[in-house]
Amino acid sequence: ARIARDTGQPQTPEDVAEGYLAVAVQAMAGAIKRISLARGYDVAPYALQCFGGAGAQHACSVADALGMERVFIHRYAGVLSAYGMGLAEQTAMQQRSVEAPLHDDLLPRLHDLRDALAAQARQELQAQGVDAGSIRLRVSVLLRYAGSDSALPVALADAAAMRAEFERIYLQRYAHHMPERGLVVEALSVEAAGGGAPLQSEAQQTEVTGAMPPHARLPVFIDGRWQDTVLVRRAECQPGQHVDGPALLADAHTTLLVEPGWSARITAAGHVELHRQATQTRARDDDTAVNPVRLELFNNQFMHIAEQMGVQLQNTAVSVNIKERLDFSCALFSMRPGDVFMLNDPYHGGTHLPDVTVVTPVFDAAGSEVLFYVGSRGHHADIGGITPGSMPPFSRSILEEGVVIDNFKLVDAGRLREAEVLALLSGGRWPARNPQQNLADLKAQIAANQTGAHELRKLVADYGLNVVRAYMQHVQDNAEAAVRRVIGALHDGAFSLELDSGARICVSIRVNRERREAEIDFTGTSPQQPDNFNAPKAVTMAAVLYVFRCLVDDDIPLNAGCLKPLHLIVPEGSMLAPRPPAAVVAGNVEVSMCMTNALFGALGVQAASQCTMNNFTFGNAQHQYYETLAGGSGAGGVFDAQGQQTGGFDGASVVQTYMTNSRLTDPEVLEWRYPVRLESFAIRTGSGGAGRWRGGDGGVRRIRFLEPMTAGILSNGRRVSAFGMAGGAPGAVGVNQIERADGRIEPLPACASAEMQPGDVFVIQTPGGGGYG
Repeated sequence: ARIARDTGQPQTPEDVAEGYLAVAVQAMAGAIKRISLARGYDVAPYALQCFGGAGAQHACSVADALGMERVFIHRYAGVLSAYGMGLAEQTAMQQRSVEAPLHDDLLPRLHDLRDALAAQARQELQAQGVDAGSIRLRVSVLLRYAGSDSALPVALADAAAMRAEFERIYLQRYAHHMPERGLVVEALSVEAAGGGAPLQSEAQQTEVTGAMPPHARLPVFIDGRWQDTVLVRRAECQPGQHVDGPALLADAHTTLLVEPGWSARITAAGHVELHRQATQTRARDDDTAVNPVRLELFNNQFMHIAEQMGVQLQNTAVSVNIKERLDFSCALFSMRPGDVFMLNDPYHGGTHLPDVTVVTPVFDAAGSEVLFYVGSRGHHADIGGITPGSMPPFSRSILEEGVVIDNFKLVDAGRLREAEVLALLSGGRWPARNPQQNLADLKAQIAANQTGAHELRKLVADYGLNVVRAYMQHVQDNAEAAVRRVIGALHDGAFSLELDSGARICVSIRVNRERREAEIDFTGTSPQQPDNFNAPKAVTMAAVLYVFRCLVDDDIPLNAGCLKPLHLIVPEGSMLAPRPPAAVVAGNVEVSMCMTNALFGALGVQAASQCTMNNFTFGNAQHQYYETLAGGSGAGGVFDAQGQQTGGFDGASVVQTYMTNSRLTDPEVLEWRYPVRLESFAIRTGSGGAGRWRGGDGGVRRIRFLEPMTAGILSNGRRVSAFGMAGGAPGAVGVNQIERADGRIEPLPACASAEMQPGDVFVIQTPGGGGYG
């Protein structure tokens, strides 16, 4: 009754229950797909194995969602985990770093190391009472391409055989390989296993033919209707017998639902095998009107497609920035026909030049009509410009920030325009420093888009084009409605936030509760800046979208629907809508962070988080690296649906906040790929602002350089603190400095570039968040 009241659509209890099951099945299938895709597998040709008391109830539905046509259910599926633990062997693993190029001359060293590690592993198991005669060994060599960090295990063999096996696995997982590169043996691993209960060979019983004897018949609600279903008791069946769905096969530990179109058969060993007998045909409901269950399904479907694109992009990318830091995003669009393009122009929908977007059309089965577009945006480690890493602290024109790409055709009739891409990246006054790496990451973005296109076509095949298009709109309408509900609890507010440069972001929020709309007015914001602290209008819109999405408790995908109740006023020629060729590299990072803090300040809900991403770059002709550093988040209040405060929360320490959501590179990867040492990364205790609810603390990061390089810091919050709210204190400002090898301390401003020599340490203390109350 409540669902009908809230949605205006009558729902039977059966409809609601089936809806919950559909969402659960989708979540299970999505998890399986993500894990498998990350390892380079298409699950469709494989058999799905189900276990647990409830696993068999969802087996057919999950298999259908994954496009799989076989399911295997062990005779002890209901207690399989406990059964496996009872049989499990004890294991001991020994591993030793090698870090040497792979060639046959290395084999004697590897064999000696294998023997030494095997002896240690055997000794460890024997000390636990495992009989020496039962111990088995598995030897693996961890290989990676020189200059990369993706190590994969192969069996110890001669160099040629190990390379062939590595490239086979690498190609399967990452969809490309690099035969021109040498291989490095990262480590050798020996796993010893033994003990445990002996696994007896399964008794094979004589199979008979015919159907399983029915025990009863009962109605079961499947695919939106009650269906006459046969109930079979496992104890009354014999190996070889089968039953066609719809059917229920019950035993002491689990109940198996055999759905229509599937057939179950008991094997000679007592297991159950299921096969799809009829081609999967979803009960097509062409109703395009919004339905709450379907809305949740499509919310998840669209998010899953974008996530799978992200997994594919991470797998196939080469640069640390995309592969390790996950500095990328993927999206689905509904747009007009066109070719495959790439762009990074901030004045035509881009953010800053290192963020390169690749957009691919999704055609219908006949290849005649473009149905959708998919896009992926990745932060490239270097796109040219006056400093390595393409985040120059002192740029004054966009041309100094790198190669500008405006609607460049990347793929023409299925052909990658490789020569033209390299010519583009290598041209201009300040070309890209590693065009081959850019090209490799662009290929990864194309592969990610292909994954999204494939999944969208499957969605259309399942539901029909009209339904998918309708729910693309419904998902946006739902986001719009969610934001409108939030607006109803907001109050008018205004805020002015000063940057270290003295520039100001001014914002007024005027709420129309009757229409449940809000006007966000940036009038009064400082004019376009002579430095690079200018945010393209697309970044300004993204910051507003982010803030209002944060106010929504509902689990909805971030989409343009959130913006529909919001009316933006952004003065042209201001630092939030600059005119070309203004430099903008700090706009997507520093200015966007300040905008979000100003918006939260105007809403009165949260003290400031660090007003910076602490953009740190270093490099030379051989190496280019970029990272953003976490700091303290602001404390805030908790409010009810009427806008009344009911509590509060402390800020988090050393966390990526707001417009930066990338991961920090693992220290091991950082030190293997670049001639630096990460000496420490610690919490900057006490840097968060005081208050009833404290702001989060910033961090302290120390990086020692091992060879000459140029380092740059592009930051804010070194003069102006993250503000407190409702009586809370501001957080501590950030600090940049260099500790030279000779002991000198060299303070640096918020934006600086410096030549680093071996032994020099770059120290960044990130700001703390403001307190609340």
